[in-house]
Amino acid sequence: MKNAELNQRRQDATPRGVGVMCGFYAERAENATLWDVEGNEVIDFASGIAVLNTGHRHPKVIAAIEKQLKAFTHTAYQIVPYESYVSLAERINQCAPIEGPCKTAFFTTGAEAVENAVKIARAHTGRPGLITFGGGFHGRTYMTMALTGKVAPYKLGFGPFPGSVFHGQYPNALYGVTTEDAMNSLERIFKADIDPKQVAAIVLEPVQGEGGFNVAPAEFMQALRTLCDEHGILLIADEVQTGFARTGKLFAMDHYNVKPDLITMAKSLAGGMPLSAVAGRAEVMDAPAPGGLGGTYAGNPLAVAAALAVLDVIEEEQLCQRSQRLGQHLVEVLQQARQTSPAIADIRAQGSMVAVEFNDPKTGKPSAEITRQVQQKALEEGLLLLSCGVNGNVIRFLYPLTIPEDQFTKALGILSRALAQ
Repeated sequence: MKNAELNQRRQDATPRGVGVMCGFYAERAENATLWDVEGNEVIDFASGIAVLNTGHRHPKVIAAIEKQLKAFTHTAYQIVPYESYVSLAERINQCAPIEGPCKTAFFTTGAEAVENAVKIARAHTGRPGLITFGGGFHGRTYMTMALTGKVAPYKLGFGPFPGSVFHGQYPNALYGVTTEDAMNSLERIFKADIDPKQVAAIVLEPVQGEGGFNVAPAEFMQALRTLCDEHGILLIADEVQTGFARTGKLFAMDHYNVKPDLITMAKSLAGGMPLSAVAGRAEVMDAPAPGGLGGTYAGNPLAVAAALAVLDVIEEEQLCQRSQRLGQHLVEVLQQARQTSPAIADIRAQGSMVAVEFNDPKTGKPSAEITRQVQQKALEEGLLLLSCGVNGNVIRFLYPLTIPEDQFTKALGILSRALAQ
């Protein structure tokens, strides 16, 4: 079987709206390595878009799924419940950065988690309004598209979107947007668009994913918490991409001295299985009436088993500490490359959530073309990289935190050569 043949079959059988980045097709994978149908080997620095913090096919995750597979695969938790769902909720309640008693509900996708966080917030506050931020990404459903602060490709041709959603500015040092600017943008929303007493929640990513791995300053998070407390607004942390050791702590909110009221999670929660969750203050989580939350596949037993194994692996293999160490090494390589590469405009990192941004050295403007060139050069040597950013000029690094040391070193060598060219 050839990649070119499969590519033609894909174009004939599937719609163009499902965009596909790579021209090769996966046949098997192990930890941080992918092999395509032609036997080519690729170092995976994409991890299925931040899903595989514990790597492809971690032995403990496989064993947990196999064990559950022999018991049962589905009952619908809302019809016939099972102990593993409760056990996973208990574990997340213990480790989630939530003030006071915590409760957790499970869903299937990240967008579904964000949608349900909105439902919970509106049920608790009795208010309609939502505030989020430019550059944020929260999903592809209608509500989460409305929350998302990036038009192309996510919103093109799909409007109108749900109302009562307003976008503030997210701090960005490279482009001169300060915490004060960001907070002033919220005050303008309160004056021009919606009374703060009608706002149910402020939703943000502690580190923006699609937006370019922009890290929320500590003073910004503190100011948001103060503002929310002043007006009775809930603070929702969207940790779909940042969760489960990626930033060097279990959750990105663990880097801050403030706590959200609700937190959404998915991606690396279940090591490649579809599972998401909303955790939050117990009195907030209990706002919806019985039957108001759920879903046919929500909290699927195979995915729940995988998630319990993922939490074990993160703890046993000290992946938070390893995330910090690997991220620091990568940043050092990028800083060294910056000395000879005028196109590198910024390097941002929190643990192993690392990004490099490229601007055209002649114009100083964001350069998606340079970003594509670096991606292509790396892929030619067998290293898969992802881009992001509102202007498509950022490369983000999402290697498995379990990647072998020698393979990580090899990958950084490929990256250095790609940046030099």
